[in-house]
Parts: sequence; C-alpha cells; structure tokens
Amino acid sequence: MTTGSDVILQRMMALHPKIIDLTLDRVWRLLAALGNPQDNLPPVIHVAGTNGKGSTQAMIRAGLESAGKVVHAYTSPHLARFHERIRVAGDLISEEALSALLDECYSANGGEPITFFEITTCAAFLAFARTPADYLLLEVGLGGRLDATNVVANPALTIITPVSLDHQQYLGETVDLIAGEKAGILKRGVTCVVGPQEDAGLEAIEARAARLGAPLLAAGQQWQSFEDRGRLVFQDENGLLDLPLPNLPGPHQIENAGAALAALRFLGFDADACEAAVTRAYWPARMQRLRQGPLVDMAPGIELWLDGGHNPAAGQAIAATLDRLAPRPTWLICGMLNTKDVRGFMAPLEGHARALIAVSIPGETNTLPAEVTAEAARAAGLTADVAGSVGEALRHVAAQDPSARVLICGSLYLAGSILRENG
Repeated sequence: MTTGSDVILQRMMALHPKIIDLTLDRVWRLLAALGNPQDNLPPVIHVAGTNGKGSTQAMIRAGLESAGKVVHAYTSPHLARFHERIRVAGDLISEEALSALLDECYSANGGEPITFFEITTCAAFLAFARTPADYLLLEVGLGGRLDATNVVANPALTIITPVSLDHQQYLGETVDLIAGEKAGILKRGVTCVVGPQEDAGLEAIEARAARLGAPLLAAGQQWQSFEDRGRLVFQDENGLLDLPLPNLPGPHQIENAGAALAALRFLGFDADACEAAVTRAYWPARMQRLRQGPLVDMAPGIELWLDGGHNPAAGQAIAATLDRLAPRPTWLICGMLNTKDVRGFMAPLEGHARALIAVSIPGETNTLPAEVTAEAARAAGLTADVAGSVGEALRHVAAQDPSARVLICGSLYLAGSILRENG
C-alpha cells in the first residue's frame, strides 16, 4: 500500500540527477533554512566504517536503553520501509510525523537540487531536535568527510568500525584513502573508538587524529575483545569484562561488540549495560534466521537465513559464520548490485556451499542480471545456476535437498525485498 510519505519520498528522488553526489553545500543550505536543527541535538555518537556500523550501533542502543536512557537512532539504507531509518526516542518514526517532516523539508528546499539522502537526513535532524533524548546514534551513509550526517560540530564520541574496500568509485581505490574519508568524522578533541583495521587504514585514521588532537581508543591498543571458552572477554584500562557471546551470530560480532563496549565504557556505563549490549541487540538481515512467514512455509524442511552483506569483507564474515553453524548442506541464493565486487564477495564462500542460485533483485534498476552473477560465482569456484525469483530458487533447493540450509545473500536491497515478501 502506498502511503503519503511514499509519495513525498518519490518526489524527492527527482530533486537531483544523481543518487550520490558527495558535498555538504546543499545540506548546509537546507539546514539553515530549517533553523539549523543539527545544533539542537542530544549528545551524538557518530558511527562510520565499511562493515559493522549497524551491528555496533544496535549493540550500543541495547546497552543505553537497558540503562534507562532515551535514544534516537539514524541508520541507512532501510530494508522494508523507509521509517526504519529514523528511530525517535526508541520507536520508529510514525507515518504521520514522517509525512509532516518530509513536507516541511521539501517546502524549505524550494525546488533546489539536493540528493534524496541529503534531504531525508535533514528531515531526520528535525525529528531528533524536536524530541528530547539522552543520546543520538548517528550512522554515516557513505564515507564520512562529505557525508550528509557530518554536520555535528561537537559529538560526544565518534566510532570507526573496520574499513575495507567498498564504494571505491566515491571514496578511493585503496584502504588508506577510504579510511581517510571515514576519518573525516573526527572532530578536534573528541575521542574516537576505532575497531580493528588494516595497517594502512589505521595509519590514515591516526594521522587525522593527530592533526585534530582527537584521542583514540583503538582495538589492540587501548582495548581488546576476544572469545575464550564460549564467552566474550573484553579488556580496557578500566579492567576486564567476562560476558556471554553476542546474540548476533558470527565471529565478526566479537569485534563489533568490542567497539560497542569500548564506547559504553567511555561514556561511563557499567557492566550491566555492557551485558545488555551483547545479549539484547537486534539487527535484521545480518545472518538473521528466518523462522516464520510465507517463504519459510514454502520449504518447511529448509533452515532459512538472510544476510545483506555485499563486499569482500562481508563474504569473509559470512564464511566464518557458516563454519560455526552445525554441519548441514548449504545453498546460497544470491542477488547483487552492478556496482559491487561480486567475485570478491563470493571468493571466500567457495568451499562453504554446495551450490549457488543467482537471482536478479526485484524492482532494482542497478541489479546485476542473474546470469552475470552466476558467471561470477563460477569464476570464484562455486557451482552456480539461475532462477527467476527467490521463491523459484527456494523450491528448487527444497526439491533437490529438502533438509538443506539456505542463505539468501548479496545485497541489502535483496534482503529488504525478502523481508517484505516474508511479511
């Protein structure tokens, strides 16, 4: 069903010929017309990085809310509905509030060029400025230095999760260049929690921090997190925490949990908040087990999983997670965008799956055709075929291997389509 906000969002798509155009000029102009809401926000925790931003933010939110704090959160992209991007005082923004804010921003913009992400980010700032909260968790959309979220002068804390190759056409061809763009969120004198990094990426972050006098709390230096005997161990200068493993599946969540715990400890929260961070976080389409819905009913013997990761580091994380699951024949149903390193994503999955079935992402202009995805999978060493839809692929697996594990993967856009289809 089309809502009022859907109509306005569609209208906003036409305000700029490009989906991505990294600069802050248009954002500053519109924010000024709206009364500069970015100057009236609760304490901001600004999160950048290539992988793990959403999971880290989800853990921090779980910890803060368990301690009784009221939390705003901004994430992107959305999966099933745009409203997921804007969480106001703990709840997804209502349709009525979103429509009113979008209308206000559209009018204030006066028909000037502005990208979809920029104008909707300004709408989010309006929502956050007008509702009291203790913290705002603010996730970067793309990069950092020129991202529309990078307009907060004095955040309470910044975080950079692991940086790897992705969006090279916008951020640079090497990890150090990309890390330099992510480090654009650092502010003078403001502490930054840094997740595990490649050496070149860490050097770029450290160089920026040194110029700004921004203290770093870096993985492997000021803190460390690791698994020991089925527990999560976190250690920093304040001591050691012995916690349950994260409820978000996958060994990579140990690193994300470490960054979240370092942030909570820096902000002064106790062990109870830290335990809640790793045991109560919810973040869909990141190795999410689908247990009910039409797709599950379609293949009742199948163990169905969903993940939206789409770059080589995500492929490595998925492979490591599959290694941890109980042995079971595993099939991949994969759809990807034509802007991604498809072979790089698939290479780590070779040897972890019996076969891959490629699909095109429904309704997505930039989808990679299923046949091209299948070719890339074969080049990466996977047995691959194509299907006209996820449902068709799922029925094929159920007929061939009725007790298999199936992971639907390759794109957050595909994951969103699956969540909508599965109710």
